[in-house]
Amino acid sequence: MHISEGVLSAPVLVTGAALTAVGVAVGLRKMDSEKVPLVGVLSSAFFVASLIHVPVGPSAVHLVLNGLLGLLLGWTAFPAILVGLALQGVLFQFGGLTTLGINTFNMAMPAVCCYYLFARTIAHKPSGLAVGLAFACGFLAIFLSAILVALSLLFTGESFLAAAQVLVVAHLPVMFIEGVVSAFCLGFLKKVKPEILQVTHASG
Repeated sequence: MHISEGVLSAPVLVTGAALTAVGVAVGLRKMDSEKVPLVGVLSSAFFVASLIHVPVGPSAVHLVLNGLLGLLLGWTAFPAILVGLALQGVLFQFGGLTTLGINTFNMAMPAVCCYYLFARTIAHKPSGLAVGLAFACGFLAIFLSAILVALSLLFTGESFLAAAQVLVVAHLPVMFIEGVVSAFCLGFLKKVKPEILQVTHASG
């Protein structure tokens, strides 16, 4: 999901940075002091999960966990993902600082979409159905992110069409893996701390 520096056009980079700035501003407004520890933990999980990269053209395939972040954080997924990507860019040169805005948007916006699609339902459904919905959430989040990354490349130039198609196809296994991971984590939370889903939905 990381797009490397020197690939995208200036208009795409500026648009991505502007959209991310709006998303982070909304996320910070919704992040009270009680939510800070959860944001920190999930930002760390995102940071670690997305360190293992398999290069695919101008981007890379890796775990993201943005579906799970969306379920638990809502709009605060924006600052959580921004911090994780910034640290990866500075410490490991993954992505880069000029692409920080567009990379954050491509991963965080699907998280917010999945929050609105799934969080309310999952919070009020029995564990079995909630786990199934969590799988769908994890799968859909990666699918949407792959589409956004592909669009970022296409808006830069039609020469990236083949790379964009390969990138979406290459993420199909990741969609299933993310679905399974999201379902497992959600099932665990439903058993040991179900109130976190209620609090997340109320504050998102």
